[in-house]
Amino acid sequence: MPSFHLRHAQRGAERSSSGAEGSSGSGARFMGAGSIALISLAAVLTLRGFPAIAEYGWSSIAYYIAGAVLFLVPLAMIAAELASAYPKAGGLYAWVKEAFKERSGVLAIWFEWIEDQVWFPTVLSFVAAAAAYAFDPSLAEDKLYLVLVMLGVFWGLTLLNFLGMRWTLRLNNPGVVVGTLLPCAVLIGIGLYWLIAGRHTQIPFHAGKLVPSFAHVSNLVFFVGVVLGYAGIELAGFHAKETRNPKRDFPRALALAVALIVGVSVIATLAIAFVVPHKELSLVAGIPQTFALAFKALGIGSWATKVMAVLITIGTLVLISTWLLGPSKGLYAVESTGELPPALHKVNKRHVPVSLLSFQAVLTSVFALFFLFVPSVNTSYWMLTALTTQILVMMYAMIMAAGIRLRYTQPDVERPYKVPGGKLGIWIVGGIGIFGCAFSFVIGFIPPTEVKHWPTPIYIAAMAAAILICSIPPFITHRLRKPSWVEEHPDPVLLEVEELAEVAKELGVEVALDSAEMVANGSNGGATAAVVTSAEAGGNGNGTRRPRVAG
Repeated sequence: MPSFHLRHAQRGAERSSSGAEGSSGSGARFMGAGSIALISLAAVLTLRGFPAIAEYGWSSIAYYIAGAVLFLVPLAMIAAELASAYPKAGGLYAWVKEAFKERSGVLAIWFEWIEDQVWFPTVLSFVAAAAAYAFDPSLAEDKLYLVLVMLGVFWGLTLLNFLGMRWTLRLNNPGVVVGTLLPCAVLIGIGLYWLIAGRHTQIPFHAGKLVPSFAHVSNLVFFVGVVLGYAGIELAGFHAKETRNPKRDFPRALALAVALIVGVSVIATLAIAFVVPHKELSLVAGIPQTFALAFKALGIGSWATKVMAVLITIGTLVLISTWLLGPSKGLYAVESTGELPPALHKVNKRHVPVSLLSFQAVLTSVFALFFLFVPSVNTSYWMLTALTTQILVMMYAMIMAAGIRLRYTQPDVERPYKVPGGKLGIWIVGGIGIFGCAFSFVIGFIPPTEVKHWPTPIYIAAMAAAILICSIPPFITHRLRKPSWVEEHPDPVLLEVEELAEVAKELGVEVALDSAEMVANGSNGGATAAVVTSAEAGGNGNGTRRPRVAG
């Protein structure tokens, strides 16, 4: 998920920076810590991952903090340095290319694209399960129902995306507000009420339960979900250069962002653990399951659960529609390298890469069918979640390594924000981040004891084979590529994504292409609209707040 939005945020940063440089005195615009913190929360917020972490109960607090130390903070700091030093470079593809040559850059962008194909079935299953709670909750555990809905929804949205981005722009903001922000607020409200009112909880508090149990290595496996939940935080790095004093202001903004992200995640996760018995918790349907049990305990009719189920379904459908086109546009950008077979070059008159979208739909369908051949819905959901994270952290490790290497190979490049501590500092921050990625990669092979699974050797072999299959295509295409594979006249609108501005003008809406207003999530599955004050991000001049379309 990151690369599509990294490129958007990057181009916005270029425009924002040039605008600031062209202004003088009070005319220059700068972002405050609050705006960056809110945008960072929006970039990573997703409901779908909370049930997996709720398996830890009170110790989930420790896991969220550990994830922030080992992954969230290092990634944001490294991305901030790279984004401020290479504002016109092209995002993760160019960062890795600058550090390790072109083939490595292509591999990084491939990881970004292929992990989306693994991720789509998990979020599609979430849609199907949430929709089931609107009419028959028992269907949330029916494999055939889930797969049929997943395939129908994905192929339907793919065909709609052949028409371009107009319809997505119309639905993005309202869909995100009613389908992500509102349910999340209700979930947090349930958690706070359960604590303050002293309601019966499935996880009675004991100080000892705050400390994770390391008696068995399988107790660590859901840490993978924490890392996936933090994916997308690199977007914050693009705002470092937009602060008045990056060296001073960005660390403050990052500290506030981390506190906000961890706080919201902890309360929402504990709300699930408070309400849903551990043995009954569904990784796929945990969110509507929580609403159903909470509303029943509060004496609220089942209609409330159905309403929340419909809202979640709408919001997640909007999320999927937003992400369908983005990753393929990212992969299309490597056409100029000759690494993409000609069969995948086709673009229609609406500047949509139809061949890549069709190929994407086929791959996602294959991964969706995986739900039919594993012991349970929870098993397939978790295996695909773990695989998504393993591919994602390989990409993030390349970004961390690029940050370290570029300090040596290009030391004279101006870095408005620089990881403090000189070369030792970048090694410590990058090293911690790479360790966090490596740790997440390794424990992704461990089957969780909380769900049914194949015998451990078969489970590990299946995960290893999946990673290998997902990793080798760039090496194969590199060996097979021919001079004729280079696209001499790539679609200029598709590459520059300026179509968004044109479409927005026709629709009479504003599009958050400016990095001070760009909000998305993706790695981990969330997307929302940024609401920033005019004083901090160039509003309408009267101090009011206005939402922006973020696609």
